[in-house]
Parts: sequence; structure tokens; C-alpha cells
Amino acid sequence: MGIAQCGSIHQELIEIMDLFSTYSELPRRLFSGYTAIMLSINERRQQIVQQAQNLGKVMVDDLATQFAVSTVTIRADLNELDDSGLLVRCRGGALASTRLARELSVQERYKRRLPTKQRLGRAAANLIRAGDSVILDAGTTTEAVAYCLADHDNLTVMTNGLNIASALAGAEGIELFITGGSLRRQSMSFYGRPAEQSLRDLQFDKLILGVDGFNTRTGVTTYYEPEADLNRLMCAISAEIIAVTDSSKFDRRGFYVICALERLNTLVTDPGLPSACAAALERAGVELVMVDA
Repeated sequence: MGIAQCGSIHQELIEIMDLFSTYSELPRRLFSGYTAIMLSINERRQQIVQQAQNLGKVMVDDLATQFAVSTVTIRADLNELDDSGLLVRCRGGALASTRLARELSVQERYKRRLPTKQRLGRAAANLIRAGDSVILDAGTTTEAVAYCLADHDNLTVMTNGLNIASALAGAEGIELFITGGSLRRQSMSFYGRPAEQSLRDLQFDKLILGVDGFNTRTGVTTYYEPEADLNRLMCAISAEIIAVTDSSKFDRRGFYVICALERLNTLVTDPGLPSACAAALERAGVELVMVDA
């Protein structure tokens, strides 16, 4: 074998070894890239919160440009941060989570998808009959239910929502009770031991339950543990559970489970309900009330 041939073989061996080295590194590089993508979501959200605290307010379009992502991605970030109490959503962006912003956030959330909420409110109110005793859970969608109940007669309503109590305060045909407890200003809802104690020896015909997250595997969920505890008690003392939510809450999961899908008697929602969710509800025996688009 000549020197030139040996040199050629040697060069081929080097190229093969380089190729093997490259491919052996590929899984590690891919995994590292995946980890970086996952971390970037958390890092982006941390930077958004920090920026909101520094500036007082952040805007969707500005953040999308800054982080080189879509406005849809930024809105999802802001919604998650709002649900976690780290920011407060406002029109076109989000505010730092100050006391004043939390109080204003209830009004902002009520305005979000307002026509849909009003239709959901009317549909849920139509399920309430004269003589019913009802728990009306805190929330902006349930607030829409409250406005539609205001002209009903001979109802007993218990609520943990300060905004709901305000909506029903002038309703002469409704005997109104408030749970009391500690006030969570972000949602204008009462929670804690006094709120739970006010319900323990009572029984109700119907519960109108608000939703933070709705998933066919986990059921109805929320992001705040004390509210989850109170909601579970509401479910336990109610003969019928009526969940009311717009379709934006589907396939979102809070950390704390309120009840399984099978515990619901009725779900009031809009046509954005995914077909897989509709099929799961039917299998679980949950009555579906769909409002017009």
C-alpha cells in the first residue's frame, strides 16, 4: 500500500470520527435546545413582571416586539400572570399588581367578552326557579348572572362575591346573604374560615359556579387554594351544580381542583366549546346549555 493511499485512508477515518462525534452530540444539543426554549418562557414572564413593576404598565405590542414573539403568545403570558396574581390585565396590556390595580381589574375582567358573558348570564338565570335557594359564586361571569337574577322573585341567594352582592343589593325579591370572611381584592371575593363556617350548616338547591380552568381530565379548577376550599364546600352543600363559563377557560388548568367533571349537573357555555369537551360532557351525563354565538 502506497503512502498516498495510506494518507487517504487516514483522512477518511478522521472524517468518519468527526461525523460520529457530531451525531453523538446531537441528542444532547437537541435536549439542551428544548430546555432553553422551556426556560425562555419562564424567563420571559419573569422579565415581563419585572418590567411592569418598574414601569407600572406594559403593552402587548411593545412586549411582542421586545421578545420577538407573536401578540397571541404575549396575551397568553399576560393572562397566565394575571391568573397567578402577578399582574393585572388591562386593555391592550397589563398593570403592576398594586392594590388599586387589583380593585380595577375586576371591572376590566367584567368588560372582557362582555356580550358573551351577558348571554351566559341570561341562560344561567333561566335555570333558576321561584323559591330556589342559590349560591352564587364570586366572579365576573357569575356577576352577569346576578344582574339577570335581579328581577326574579322569591329567591334566597348566598354569595362570596362583593361585586355580586352589590349587583343584587337593590333586588327586593331576593333575600341576600354574604359569607363574610377575608376579602381577596383581586377577585372581590371572600374566603377563609369565617366564609366556610357561614355555610357549614346550610343546604342549597343550586350552585352557580364560576370557572378559572376547565379540563376534561381534572374537571373545574382554580388558581387560589382558599377559594378552592370554599368552592368545594359549596359543591358539597348544593343539590345541583351549574357551572357557567365562556369557552376561553377550556383546556386551562388551575393548580387546585374544585370538582370532577362528573359532579356537574349542567354546564352553560358558548359555541367555542371544543368538540372533545362536548363529547366528554355527554359521556359524564352533564347537561349542556349552549348560548348563541
